[in-house]
Amino acid sequence: MPSAEIITIGTEILLGEIVDTNSAYLARHLRDLNVDVFRTSTIGDNTQRIADIIRETLARTQVIITTGGLGPTVDDPTREAVAQAFGVEVEFRPELWEQIVERMSRFGRVPTENQKRQAYIPKGAIPVRNAVGTAPAFIVEMDDKCVISLPGVPREMEYLSENEVFPYLKKRYNLTGLIKARVLHTAGMGESVIDEHIGEFELLANPTVGLAAHYGKVDIRITAKADTSEQADILIQDVEKAIRSRLGRVVYGADEETLEGVVMDRLVERDWKLVTLEVNTGGELTRMLSATHSGAFLSGKILSALEEGQDLASLLAEELKTHQAAVGLALTARPVPGKLEVDLVLITPTDQKSETRGYGGHPKNVPSWGAHSALELLRATLG
Repeated sequence: MPSAEIITIGTEILLGEIVDTNSAYLARHLRDLNVDVFRTSTIGDNTQRIADIIRETLARTQVIITTGGLGPTVDDPTREAVAQAFGVEVEFRPELWEQIVERMSRFGRVPTENQKRQAYIPKGAIPVRNAVGTAPAFIVEMDDKCVISLPGVPREMEYLSENEVFPYLKKRYNLTGLIKARVLHTAGMGESVIDEHIGEFELLANPTVGLAAHYGKVDIRITAKADTSEQADILIQDVEKAIRSRLGRVVYGADEETLEGVVMDRLVERDWKLVTLEVNTGGELTRMLSATHSGAFLSGKILSALEEGQDLASLLAEELKTHQAAVGLALTARPVPGKLEVDLVLITPTDQKSETRGYGGHPKNVPSWGAHSALELLRATLG
């Protein structure tokens, strides 16, 4: 099984002008091919530095995939950098130029002279036709190693990966296995406490288990390597069953399931309607619930602050009466010395609860943390 590294090229990424989504896409799909991705790097539009990092990476891995730097301008240096890394010149490929001319003609345009740069690739490279763009990709092979250079435009990169690169890798490295992942979502228990409960599983070699903390919730990733999807499922299922047994109701869902979606489903089961009230949180809870498109969510009222004499529970009760809802959920964030506190109020047909939870993280993250805390309170009450 080969190992791989991904190099994204572009000064605009280093300057924070755009976000690199290509690495995440490639890493996910290489994982599914049973290719281990050990590192991702980002480098600016500098020929020497790109050549240096390619040489460094070739010394420790078999597959390198670069994205970006294949455009027609002088600050698109990937072709020259890859050639330099392999000690060869770039050469003009007439067939690539014909593809560029044909592609531009579809838009009723004639390619400019500087677009001829895109028809130059490292000497001896395998050209990869780009059917959805003007920048040809290419592959340079050396013994059991290869460098695959793809355009940085995400849709072009994805198309070429799915139709050219992944089939090439399967054939060249006789890839038959796969890597499959399952993510369990938890709420109501901190990362360190979860680690105490399931730490022994985090020492497994296959499947592997890892934790990822988010605001108000923790994910548990179970990743298995196997020859078939069915075999991977069996490996994952055994560990998942054991983890769920240890953590119980702390696990609220898996993979694409969300806390807000799970809560809405439980409200639908009871035929209960929900209204929310948020103070000084920017409406994060309302946004999350609205995105579920569930008929169980009736209304979300957002206030910047409570007026003098106003009470969170009383205001929530008014919202319940106004909308004739069964369930009301309210939260407010307020500063106290050295931290923030979030007040939660939950009203159901059978109960009313009020809680205050301290928050010591960054103030900008309190809306998300507070929203997840409120939803977890409601989930726990619904059972």
